[in-house]
Amino acid sequence: MTHRLKDNLTSSYVEAANRLNSKRARRKVVAYVESYDDVFFWRQILSQVETDKVTFEVMLPTRERKLERGKKAALMSLLEGKVGQDMVACVDADYDYLIQGASETSRRILRSPYVFHTYAYAIENLQCYAPSLHDVSVAVSLNDQEVFDMEQYLRDFSQAIYPLFVWNIWYYRTSHYSQFTMTDFLHVVEIGKFGFAQADSLIRSLRHKVGKKTEQLRRLHPDAKESWQRVKDDLRTLGVNPDNTYLYIQGHHLCDKVVSPMLRKVCDKLVRMRENEITQQSVHGVQRRNELSCYSNSVDDITSVLKRNAGFMRSPEFARIKADLQRFVDGLDQPQT
Repeated sequence: MTHRLKDNLTSSYVEAANRLNSKRARRKVVAYVESYDDVFFWRQILSQVETDKVTFEVMLPTRERKLERGKKAALMSLLEGKVGQDMVACVDADYDYLIQGASETSRRILRSPYVFHTYAYAIENLQCYAPSLHDVSVAVSLNDQEVFDMEQYLRDFSQAIYPLFVWNIWYYRTSHYSQFTMTDFLHVVEIGKFGFAQADSLIRSLRHKVGKKTEQLRRLHPDAKESWQRVKDDLRTLGVNPDNTYLYIQGHHLCDKVVSPMLRKVCDKLVRMRENEITQQSVHGVQRRNELSCYSNSVDDITSVLKRNAGFMRSPEFARIKADLQRFVDGLDQPQT
C-alpha cells in the first residue's frame, strides 16, 4: 500500500485544492502522460487551449512507489474513478482509435471525455509529419536547399502500404487479430536501406510485397470483400486515406525504419553542400577552418530536432486534438456528470 499523497491524487482532490486558491487564481488541471518524451509534446498542445482561467500541469503517472510508463500504466492508474474535470489523461492512440471499440482499452479511451489521444498512432508519427520534414532538415543542417522530396516519398510509401494496412485493421476488429498482427504487417512493409538512387525501386519493391500479401489474404478470406470495404470506408471517415497512412502505423517503426534513415541521408548531403560552399568561398586556410568549425558547432542532431518538431500543428490530426481539448476547457464551468 502506498502512503504518499501524490499517489492518491484524484480529480476530486485537485478540485478541492483549486478551491483553496484565490478566486483570481487560474484553475489547474493535471494532465497525465505516458512517458518523458510525451511531456513536452503535450505541453505544446495544452498551451494552445490555456486561458486566463485555466492552466494545465503535465505529469507522469506513479503507482505503488514505482514509476510506470506506457498507456496501460496511465489508464490503470487514472481511469479507475480518478479522472474528471480536474485530472485528465493524454495518451497515444495506437490502434485503439481505429479499431473503434473492438477491445476494452479502445472502448475506455473512446468513451471517456477525460482521455485525450493523438488520433495518429503515436506522438512519433506526428513529429514525422511529412510537410514539416523540410523544416527539420533545415534546422539540422542550416541549409534551406531541397535535395529530395520527402513529402512525396512518404506519400508513395503510404499509398504502397495502404491496402495491407486496411487488412491489418480488419483483423484487429475481429477475434482473429493474432493471425495477422501488427508485427506481421510491419515485417511485410519493411522498406530496406534508403538511398536517393534507390528510392523509386524501394517503393516498387514495397508495392510488390504488399500486393503478394494482400492477394494471399484475399484467398484466405474469400467472403471478406464486403467487410474489408466497410473497414476501408470507415477508416476514411476516421481520417485515414492512401496518402497519410504513415501517420497511423506504429510510430517507432515509422521513425526508425523510414523517416530517420531518409532524413539522415538528406541532412548529410545538405551538410556536405554547405561545407563545400564554405571551402570554395574561403580566402585562406585559417578562415576555412574557422568557418567550418563554427558551422560544425551549429549543426544539430536529427533525433533531438524531431522531438522538438512542432510542424505537426499544421496537420488535421492536431486540429482534432485541439478541438477536443477546447471543448473540454469550454465545459469546465458546467456541472460534472
